[in-house]
Amino acid sequence: MLDSSELEKSFEPRKRVVIGVIGATCLLVLIIGFLLWWVPSVGLSSIHPTLPAVLGVIVAVTSLIILGGLSLLILTLLLGRDLFFSQRLRGIVIKYLFSVITALGRLLGVDKDKLQQSFIALNNELVRSKKLRVPANRVMILLPHCVQLFDCAIKITGDVNQCVACGRCDIQGLARVAKAYGVDIAVATGGTIARKLIVERRPKLILAVACERDLTSGIRDTYPLPVIGIHNRRPNGPCFNTRVVVEEVEQVLREHIVSE
Repeated sequence: MLDSSELEKSFEPRKRVVIGVIGATCLLVLIIGFLLWWVPSVGLSSIHPTLPAVLGVIVAVTSLIILGGLSLLILTLLLGRDLFFSQRLRGIVIKYLFSVITALGRLLGVDKDKLQQSFIALNNELVRSKKLRVPANRVMILLPHCVQLFDCAIKITGDVNQCVACGRCDIQGLARVAKAYGVDIAVATGGTIARKLIVERRPKLILAVACERDLTSGIRDTYPLPVIGIHNRRPNGPCFNTRVVVEEVEQVLREHIVSE
């Protein structure tokens, strides 16, 4: 069985991947901007000599706005500080930029899991940059059912408190941390159940544990609700007896729970 240090080392978020892809996106914006100006300007000059200049200004301003937003995104990621428009930037990343990053990343031959890990890391930095402080009773830890041992006779999907704390999986540690901090904790068997739990319990901050694919879709589905994603570890393969670094979960709670 892997210890926590080995688990953390094996799943370090690769922010440099998304920075590299954003940098490539900036270059692509410049190339497209130039082509959008140059191609029509050849014909526009025959209509009126000033039209290419007017089009050039429009394209340049649009390109600068896009490049400025991408640069601000990179700075937020590098500095971990709440810079201007970070909430709007998170919305742009989730709604639009992720699709661009995914398409461009595939074109550049970047592994899909690495792209999703980088997206999650970027989302986490944007949420953390807001320095949110939330009451414990409005924080929710959301877990996948595969964290519990497959052959466990006690199913905790409906109520994590049914766990008998045998210590064979990470549910014991996660339930202990949730109780110590006074936060809600739940297990979801899929996206539909997860959304139902969120609607019922109305948290202001979600700490979600799942694989890259489920975290990515969950973060996008629940926007604008702030979600911090933590990768589960899969020493036995996907969706089977997965692991969680409990200390990582506790660190997030320490950062964001307001003292009463």
